[in-house]
Amino acid sequence: MKKVVLIIAFFIVSFAVNAQVAKIIKSVNDAGDVATFELDCSVQFQVLAKGLRYNITRHEFKGPELKNTYRLLLVMDGFYSNTLNKTMTISAVLSDGTILEAKKIIEDDGFFDGACTLKIKDPKALLEANIDKVIVHADKDVVYVLSEQNKSLFKKNLSDVINAK
Repeated sequence: MKKVVLIIAFFIVSFAVNAQVAKIIKSVNDAGDVATFELDCSVQFQVLAKGLRYNITRHEFKGPELKNTYRLLLVMDGFYSNTLNKTMTISAVLSDGTILEAKKIIEDDGFFDGACTLKIKDPKALLEANIDKVIVHADKDVVYVLSEQNKSLFKKNLSDVINAK
C-alpha cells in the first residue's frame, strides 16, 4: 500500500513540475526590426516563490550594433504597501553575491502596486548563479526565499528565452 501511495505522489509531483515549464511566445513589431520572446503567461504566471510570480522577456533588435535586452517582471501577489517614500527598491540577491535592483516610483495614493521590472544585464551570468531571495524594501522589508525546485525551473525558463529563435 505504501508503494502505491509513493508512486501516486511521485506522478503528482512530476506532473506539477512539468506543468510549470512555460512555452515561449514570439512577436515582431510592425516595422520588423524588433522581435520579442517571452514566457507564455496567458494562463498563469510562473512562480518564483510563494506569493511571487515572474515573466522573462527578451527584445532582439535587428542590426549588428544593437544588442538583446532582457527583463524580469516580478509580480507580488496581494502586495499593497503604504510607504512614506516616493520610491521603493526591489532587490534580487544572487548566490554569487550580485544584487539586481530596481527602483519603483510609488503611485500618487502612496501605495506600491506589487509589480516591478528588473533589467538583466548579463543573462548568461544569471544562468550560472541562482536567485536566492527577492527583497522588497518597503515600510518593513519583505523577503521571498526561493526553493531549489523554483530555482531550477527559473533557470530552465531563462535558458529557453535566451535560446528562442
